[in-house]
Amino acid sequence: MTRFRTADYLGTFPSGSPEWLALRADGLGGSEIAAVLGLSPWESRFSLWHRKRGEAAPQADNDEMRAGRYLEPAVAAMFIDAHPEMRVRRAGTYRSKARRWQIANPDRIITGSSGQRGVLEIKTARNADGWGEPGTDEVPVYYRAQVLWYLDVLGLSRAHIAVLIGGVDFREYAVEWNADEVDILRQAGAEFMRTVREGERPNIDEHGETYQVIRERHPDIDDRDVEITAEQRDAYRAAVAAHKTAEAIKRQAAAVLADLMGDARRAVCGGEPIAIRKAQRKGALPSVTASPIKTPSRIEAAA
Repeated sequence: MTRFRTADYLGTFPSGSPEWLALRADGLGGSEIAAVLGLSPWESRFSLWHRKRGEAAPQADNDEMRAGRYLEPAVAAMFIDAHPEMRVRRAGTYRSKARRWQIANPDRIITGSSGQRGVLEIKTARNADGWGEPGTDEVPVYYRAQVLWYLDVLGLSRAHIAVLIGGVDFREYAVEWNADEVDILRQAGAEFMRTVREGERPNIDEHGETYQVIRERHPDIDDRDVEITAEQRDAYRAAVAAHKTAEAIKRQAAAVLADLMGDARRAVCGGEPIAIRKAQRKGALPSVTASPIKTPSRIEAAA
């Protein structure tokens, strides 16, 4: 167990275990603050709010999550081999002494030769989308929010992120404490927890997890009608029509790029990745898909 002046040690629990979930029920963890800010690809503010209130089940485990857990020791070993000067220890779960709802459970705690401690967070990724030059702080913004949250709870100043991309590309990044960004995280977290306590439900947004939670909350089908407003009718019909139009425009634009690209893998404009040709499964014909737009490098962009 590692002690910190700014945090209390709560224990070490397997991720997803009943004890782990119970501790997070009345707190906010590093992997959740991105959802509060609307930055998480996996969770929405709406879905997280319902989970905190016990009105939605915990997120189901999936292949990607399981693979990440299996690969975590290997990626940690890569980092250890690259840094014999550092002591790397497993971390537990901690609660901020100043803000009892603020929880941290980083993957590892590291100690340098000078005795300075830091956080090590371990990630795996299918591809390098969102990851910048190794050695920089150019990481996906939701991971930046996560490690800044951990630094805030533990009173540390630097977080290292070790990531294995595509199963072969090991990279390291470092994120430094930033008071302005941390202040945004604290305020957003405190406001979110207030809405949980007071039952102030977030608005329904476009996130896929919001739709998923609503579907899960109403699994049955009763043979009855529900009256909606004319505005809701028009909004839904307009969205359906716009979706059909957008799909048609997208198919045409993809066909134009596919014709221009021929057998090439990537389409670029001034060096900026625009689209990539790839097969969704072995033996399938390649499709043109958009290259992700680079995420904001700072939390302020989401405030």
